[in-house]
Amino acid sequence: MTRRKLSAFLAGALACAAALFTAVPATAASKNLILATTTSTQDSGLLDALIPAFEKKTGLFVKTIAVGSGQAMAMGEKGEADVLLVHSPAAEEKFMKDGFGASRALVMHNDFILVGPPSDPAGIRGTKPSAAAFRKIADQGALFLSRGDKSGTHSKELGLWKAAGVAYEEKAWYQQTGLGMGQTLSVAAEKKGYTLADRGTYLSMRKSLGLDVLVEGDTDLLNVYHVIVVNPAKWPKVNSEGAKAFSDFMVAPDAQKTIGTFGVGKFGAPLFFPDAGKKVEELGR
Repeated sequence: MTRRKLSAFLAGALACAAALFTAVPATAASKNLILATTTSTQDSGLLDALIPAFEKKTGLFVKTIAVGSGQAMAMGEKGEADVLLVHSPAAEEKFMKDGFGASRALVMHNDFILVGPPSDPAGIRGTKPSAAAFRKIADQGALFLSRGDKSGTHSKELGLWKAAGVAYEEKAWYQQTGLGMGQTLSVAAEKKGYTLADRGTYLSMRKSLGLDVLVEGDTDLLNVYHVIVVNPAKWPKVNSEGAKAFSDFMVAPDAQKTIGTFGVGKFGAPLFFPDAGKKVEELGR
């Protein structure tokens, strides 16, 4: 082989190798899906029942990042997640209005509950509406643990303080954990304080907590989850096909059946209620 032919051969080989090297990450990336979701879906164990089935069906690998809804949507706004599963309706609507979401679909709901020590020092047991219970906690200066993490639960809590007309900021009885739902429940149990929780996470941890459900059943405590596909027009590198596949999976009959039966065997009641195809106005009726 002449020197010229050898040089051409080596150049071609290097070009092929370079093309192959660059192609592999792209193929691998298309098989990965980043799901930004809430700690409640993680702590309750629901994702452990859903994601393996999705991965088996699609061949995709899901990397789950469980944070508050606010943090999950912040990831979506930066193109750091492909799909979101969140429960903060007002913030979700703004997310969509600002063009960060390509689609948003109703998936399920459960409800928030106000839990605390069985001794109930603030005397809130059975109080309705829920805002009145928050007012009692403030009046008694009873310890309240807030997630303080801009999650959907935190947003709901702040709305209830506002409805109660309570100035909670910088009060000694009001403490922020900066933690997820499961960890905040554990802190509330340890300190014998009150906290707002989603029912699913509470039920999954109830035996280890020693906290009672003291306020429930108020329509203001409805907790609604949507799946949002991050807009590829904003972030072309997101895995939009995988995100759409996940969104479609979550509202399909099989996943909805799993959601509706999850927790029944262990807790005697479902932790979430499937809502695909419904309107938000119909929930909780």
